[in-house]
Amino acid sequence: MRLQDKLAENKKEGKALLATNFYNFETLSAVLAAAQSTGSEVILQVSESSVHYMGLKIAKSLADSALEQYGVTAWLHLDHGQDLNLIKRCIDIGFDSVMIDASEKSYEENVRITREIVRYADNYDINVEAELGYISKLGQDQKMIYTQPQEAKAFVEATGITALAVAVGSAHGFYKEVPRLQIDLIGKINTATPVALVLHGSSGIPNDQLQAAIKKGITKINLATEIKNNFMKSLQQVLNETDNIDLRKVFPKATAQVTALVSDKLQTINSI
Repeated sequence: MRLQDKLAENKKEGKALLATNFYNFETLSAVLAAAQSTGSEVILQVSESSVHYMGLKIAKSLADSALEQYGVTAWLHLDHGQDLNLIKRCIDIGFDSVMIDASEKSYEENVRITREIVRYADNYDINVEAELGYISKLGQDQKMIYTQPQEAKAFVEATGITALAVAVGSAHGFYKEVPRLQIDLIGKINTATPVALVLHGSSGIPNDQLQAAIKKGITKINLATEIKNNFMKSLQQVLNETDNIDLRKVFPKATAQVTALVSDKLQTINSI
C-alpha cells in the first residue's frame, strides 16, 4: 500500500502512524525491533543531515535490508527536505515519501517551492508532505504561531500535497515547559482539509495529548529527539561503567533503550 493511501485510511479511521528518525544501524534496528515486537507499521525517516552523514545510497540500502530482515511493513521518508536537488534524488532512488520544508519562507514562496516538488513527485506517485505555520526547530525560539484552518485549506489546494505538518503547539527539540497542544484547532484543520495531518516535535508531549491529537485528526506522529537523547544518554552511562572497547558489546545496551522507548510510543498510538 502506498503511504498516502495508508495515511488517508488513518484519517478516516482516526488512527496514526509513528514516524521515527534513524541515524545509523543501531537506531534503525532499535526502531524495527520495537515495530516487530508490537506488530506495528512504521515510517522510517532520515533528515538531510543523516543523508549527508550516511550517504543516500547507503541510507536507502540500509533501510531496505533491515526491513527484509525484520519483516516489518514500513515506508521510507525524507524529513525536512530543503535542498530541492536532494529531495529529487530521494524521489529518484525510490523513497516512498518526501517532505519539502519551505515553511520559513513567505507563504507565496512556500506554495511555489512545494508545488514544484509535488509536480516532480507526480511521476513517481509518492507521498509529499509540506509544512505550514511556525514549528520551531532545535535552538529556535519556541514561540507559537499556529496554522489556521482556512489557510491550510488554501495551501493544500494550491500545492496538491497529500500530507501537511501543522503548527498546533509542538516544537522540535527539548521543551522548556510541558507543551499544550491545541486539540480543538487540530479538529478544525482536519475538517477544513482532506489531507493527512502531521505532528512534528512529539518528543516530550504527554501520551494523553498525543492520543487526543490522534482522535482529532493527526495521522502521522514524528519522533526524533527522544531517540537521539535516549541512545546517547544510555551509551554515555555504559561507557562510564566499562572499559570495553568492543562496539558490538557496548552499543546493544543503548539500542535496547531506544527499542523500549519506541515500543512505548507505538503502544500509546496503537491503543486508540
